[in-house]
Amino acid sequence: MPTTKATPTRGYAPDKELLLKRLARIEGQVRGIARMIEDDRYCIDVLTQLGAVDTALEAVAIKVLEDHVGHCVAGALASGDENEANEKSRELLEAVQRFAKTR
Repeated sequence: MPTTKATPTRGYAPDKELLLKRLARIEGQVRGIARMIEDDRYCIDVLTQLGAVDTALEAVAIKVLEDHVGHCVAGALASGDENEANEKSRELLEAVQRFAKTR
């Protein structure tokens, strides 16, 4: 009997469609910004749109982070496995630090 390794469920799985729609919208915004630059649009207008993309990406990142905490970190803590809980806590802290550095 062959053994197959199950694909782990990710914390964002329930929100996957929402996240993909948001990312597609952001992708369209970025293409629009490229067109603005091609068309020599006013700098402030370009900067405004860049800020909107930045805010939209931040919202996606926050949602993925929330889902990670609610699923992956919470699951590790609830498992009673101290090593797994420590590992997920360390990962979370590193992710928050990386995210904060971009601000």
